[in-house]
Amino acid sequence: MAGLEDNMTIIAGGFGICGVQQGLIEQIKKMGVKGLTIASNNCGLEKYGLGILLENQQIKKMIASYVGENALFEKQLMDGVLEVELTPQGTLAEKMRAGGAGIPAFYTATAYGTDVAEGKETKEFDGRMYVLERALKGDFALVRAWKADIYGNLIYKNTQRNFNPMAATAGKITVVEVDEIVQPGELNP
Repeated sequence: MAGLEDNMTIIAGGFGICGVQQGLIEQIKKMGVKGLTIASNNCGLEKYGLGILLENQQIKKMIASYVGENALFEKQLMDGVLEVELTPQGTLAEKMRAGGAGIPAFYTATAYGTDVAEGKETKEFDGRMYVLERALKGDFALVRAWKADIYGNLIYKNTQRNFNPMAATAGKITVVEVDEIVQPGELNP
């Protein structure tokens, strides 16, 4: 986590409290960095996942697909303490994937005609309207995987497949929390 500083952007894999990198999140809390912009499916719970970073108001902006069951997230949103950019779930996953692939923006039909699309460029393709969405890239990506080899190849298990593969490619620096690190050739290709 060396190099993580105030006001950075973090792309975080996981799905609420499933497939999250709890140890890395706890390290961020200990480091006390603030002013973070975090893109993740949601903000976990008050005492688990990304939600623990809300206690000391370490998150300035959250880019997420929903508020979820996190009462503190909801309160900070309603009080204007936390800026929230709600993004449809599939669009959020594609924003991460596009960022990792070096694609700066893409068109999607999702959210056309809604508040989410307000102020964004739109274009018609084959008789259907689309919204231009910018890709997401972060200073750091935080990922949870089952196994990794020493070269950084990863295998995801169960809910770790939710957002973690896309997040892994979208950070300038990617930090991975795994159950097991193996030597090259030990992962099933």
